[in-house]
Amino acid sequence: MTLGRRGAVAAGAGLVLALAGRPAAARAEESAAEGSAHPRTLFIAGDSTAAQKYADAAPETGWGMALPFFLHRETAVANHAVNGRSTKSFLDEGRLAPITAALRPGDVLLVQFGHNDSKSTDPARYAAPWGSYQDNLRVFVEAARSRGAHPVIATSVERRRFDAAGNAQRSLGDYPAAARAVAAASGTPLLDIEALSLALWQRLGPEATKTYFNWTATEQDNTHFNPPGAIEVARLVARELLRTRVLAPRETRRLDDTVPTRWITWPPAPPSAS
Repeated sequence: MTLGRRGAVAAGAGLVLALAGRPAAARAEESAAEGSAHPRTLFIAGDSTAAQKYADAAPETGWGMALPFFLHRETAVANHAVNGRSTKSFLDEGRLAPITAALRPGDVLLVQFGHNDSKSTDPARYAAPWGSYQDNLRVFVEAARSRGAHPVIATSVERRRFDAAGNAQRSLGDYPAAARAVAAASGTPLLDIEALSLALWQRLGPEATKTYFNWTATEQDNTHFNPPGAIEVARLVARELLRTRVLAPRETRRLDDTVPTRWITWPPAPPSAS
């Protein structure tokens, strides 16, 4: 465990114990109340499915790029998701530290990992689902609570995978179940994006989902999104944030409205983007 990880755990330990006995719903109501005192920021820690994409990657789109369309303009989104990261590599690279430093009471830290944690041949990223993956998720939870912020765990969005009969297939192994278990044990709100996205892909079917994933003339990518897919996954996230009462109704918008894909833009990559 790196120094950053140890610091986050130590700082949050006392507050975690104090919070453990309070129901998640009560904490969510407090979150909404705190949100009225000052504009809140929703921080995203995650992988490429959520990350900001730049002009050289268009039309690939992370769902975090579309999330602001569904939140009130006073609720800011700070997207710290990075391509290729797992819970392990994100923590080992010290990427939680600047998030923790920026968190204020009432802010939200939304954590979504799993795709890259499963890469068992890559020791820099692999985290066993019922072992270090769960330990790492707890680090994020404890870091948020140490700052008076509200952690949220999201199961990973599903890939586009269908069997010969056109049934959408699960591809994430035990990671969604492991994330659900951590959320339940720690009293952390859970956004079950794996289950919701799987149901969405099933409704759309094998052909229609091609327009939601990064299928282009040169690439058939069944993991990352085009603008329509990023928008619809962001809609799922926003609806779950409302359902779990992490966000109040006044903090969301357009949940049932059409969002034009032209609203997605890809800025030039900054020199430090990685």
